[in-house]
Amino acid sequence: MVRGGRVAVLCAAAVVVLAGCGQKAAQAKPAFESAEKLPENLAKDGTTILVGDPDARMTVHLYEDPRCPYCEEFETTGGSPTLRKMMLDHRAKGEYTMASFLDDRLGGGGSKRAVNALRAALEEGKFVEYHEVLFANQPEESSDGYTDAHLLELADQVRGLGGPEFTAAVKGMKYQSFVTASEKAYEKVGGTKEPEGPGTPTAVINDKRIPMKYNSLLLNGAAFESLLQQISDRPWDWVATSM
Repeated sequence: MVRGGRVAVLCAAAVVVLAGCGQKAAQAKPAFESAEKLPENLAKDGTTILVGDPDARMTVHLYEDPRCPYCEEFETTGGSPTLRKMMLDHRAKGEYTMASFLDDRLGGGGSKRAVNALRAALEEGKFVEYHEVLFANQPEESSDGYTDAHLLELADQVRGLGGPEFTAAVKGMKYQSFVTASEKAYEKVGGTKEPEGPGTPTAVINDKRIPMKYNSLLLNGAAFESLLQQISDRPWDWVATSM
């Protein structure tokens, strides 16, 4: 994770102790057919991107920077595939706040360009698919490789994306104000103790943040799946757990 470095991966059972493990009742709603079918919208706050069934009982709010290699690890081989499966099954909904602080830290503008492009993809109803493609093809962190040309090339991998309006939005940084506001929203979640933000990726589940010292849990798919399943089964215990 950016800020603080790696922490040894912990088993979910060691991170939180949740009493019991009851079985959730069968879902009343059929699963979404594919990621393309997941609802996606911009929240009223103007920065949070909402994905999945708004009535799902569990909410996982993620803070990510497109250039962050740990975010790439979370999205490709870590906990994200499990979260996606739970969103498809209506068991969880996702919320995304896209940061861009690595541009200032490393130089360049790749994070800002990528966040702008993600907002443009949302306008086309293609945020979920494009978000996945961006992290699956993330350039080296130091290379500032999210150029306009690369972002448009990656858009070709998403069916129905890459038309004239999207292209113009990418090249003209149409959503610059969204990029700036999203970075400020990310920094705000760090509070007074972390005024520059909590680091990425950061996850807040049902309004309770996974502490930085346990953040490597996000990179362990099995451990993150176990944690989400326990929270899904007994959400009241998660709220009451002290970390």
